[in-house]
Amino acid sequence: MSQKTKRILMAFFGVIVTGFCVGTFQKANLGTDPFTCLVTGIANIFGSTYSTFYVVVTGALLVGVFFVDRHYIGIATLINLFGTGISADLMRNFWDMLIPEPGYGIRIVLILIGVLGSCFSASVYFTADVGVSAYDAVSLIAANKYKLMPFRVCRVLSDLVCVTVGLIFHAMVGIGTVITALFMGPVIQWFNTHVSEPFLYGSEGKPESLS
Repeated sequence: MSQKTKRILMAFFGVIVTGFCVGTFQKANLGTDPFTCLVTGIANIFGSTYSTFYVVVTGALLVGVFFVDRHYIGIATLINLFGTGISADLMRNFWDMLIPEPGYGIRIVLILIGVLGSCFSASVYFTADVGVSAYDAVSLIAANKYKLMPFRVCRVLSDLVCVTVGLIFHAMVGIGTVITALFMGPVIQWFNTHVSEPFLYGSEGKPESLS
């Protein structure tokens, strides 16, 4: 299999699994991911809906990414835009059929599945490097273009900013929000090093020119 084919398959797989994880978070109902928290808080300011301001905030970020480092906009960005919502709805419906009224313990398990799955899927489509979501691009640009801090630190900081804004403007913040804000960056980096990069580049590892 060529590396180009691997990249496209990794992008598709990563984005669809990300959607599955969003549906799992929704079923757990113990707090949203940080970006959803941010968008919800901004929507609350204007008394509008989440779906409306998801488009507004994502669009604004995409414009910024286009001018700062447009190589992060690619096929995975489009797959993310159109595929995440559909796969999230499918997974939410699946959980609704399987466990209509989960207890607190099951909801905790769902959160853990969502967090680990989100980290793995993000790692896969980040490593594919054929585009990422607008929000994901922010931490990647800070870490890779401007060398401000390692990616895991940039991701934690951007997630914490999102959670803080959401909390100020009355978005739902729960244990799922806190876990994703604090741990997604480091866990994504672990998956990059131990799973995604070895799969894409093989035993020789990631080329130095791409590090």
